[in-house]
Amino acid sequence: MSRLFPRTALWSRRLRAALAVLATAVAMCGVVLAATSTPSSAATCNGYVGLTFDDGPTGSTSALLNVLRANGVRATMFNVGQNVQNNRSAAQAQVSAGMWVANHSWNHAHMTSMSQAQMQSDLSQTSSAIQSATGSRPVLFRPPYGETNSTLQSVASSLGMRQVIWDVDSQDWNGASVSQIVANASRLQAGQVILMHDGIQNTRDAIPQIMANLTSRNLCPGMISPSTGRAVAPDGTTPPPTTTPPPAGGTCTATAATTNVWGDRYNTSVTVSGANTWTVVVAITSPQRISTVWNGTATWDSSGTVMTMRSNGSGNTFGFTTMTNGNSSARPQIRSCTSG
Repeated sequence: MSRLFPRTALWSRRLRAALAVLATAVAMCGVVLAATSTPSSAATCNGYVGLTFDDGPTGSTSALLNVLRANGVRATMFNVGQNVQNNRSAAQAQVSAGMWVANHSWNHAHMTSMSQAQMQSDLSQTSSAIQSATGSRPVLFRPPYGETNSTLQSVASSLGMRQVIWDVDSQDWNGASVSQIVANASRLQAGQVILMHDGIQNTRDAIPQIMANLTSRNLCPGMISPSTGRAVAPDGTTPPPTTTPPPAGGTCTATAATTNVWGDRYNTSVTVSGANTWTVVVAITSPQRISTVWNGTATWDSSGTVMTMRSNGSGNTFGFTTMTNGNSSARPQIRSCTSG
């Protein structure tokens, strides 16, 4: 026994050393896996949504970016020019974290009360500040409070920016709880955009649950297309449409007229000529929504802003009611009329 004990002790020490090496290797593998894996890496994306954060950068932008990165999120940051000027490093950090930066005016004023020259100066100054800080010039603009008119939209367009409002309001600015923010975000559909804000703790706390809900529905965070204003894949592509395209056939003419206007809604009448059986595609501007249709059969794209109306035997004139939802200046656009 006395002669075997040293061998046993030596074997035991060697075994412990080998196990320690193995444990270290496993731990290192775990670190590598944790560092290279992201929550969205295995996700199946059947559609994209735009997660947007207004009013930054703020003193807690860094905390927001940490949460977004931890959950594999790329988002659009609608920055206030004055904040960018006062916190250039935070604006730079947004871009370094893979976020898209956009214009949210110079100091969050009520821009519809400005002259056209004042609007031009405000948005131009903001875009210049963002470009100076981040190297990226904005191609998207969100008016403060969602207040807009045709003049403001024209000014934004002249500066190379598309106006983007929102489809879903998280209500985080209104003191919504984490669960309320999550519930509001659960209404997001493919192509849609949600309003959230930088600098709100409840919003940061809601992000993991928002992502879990999106993942369960095969929706992924995407970029906002500067050509359509809808959420698309980060590389700028769009998923296949969810509605049947108009049938092939000849052309016809559809003429729209606004027939009645109230404080929160208006009616549009569309007359089709050149065909008795037709399909007309109509687009509205978000956040407006069509609430009622008549004399036709309507279907919608995933964004809820493009309506395909087909004849149903009720004649060649159809109509619909549009809720303005704060945008009283925009009117529907006829995209196409197809016969057959």
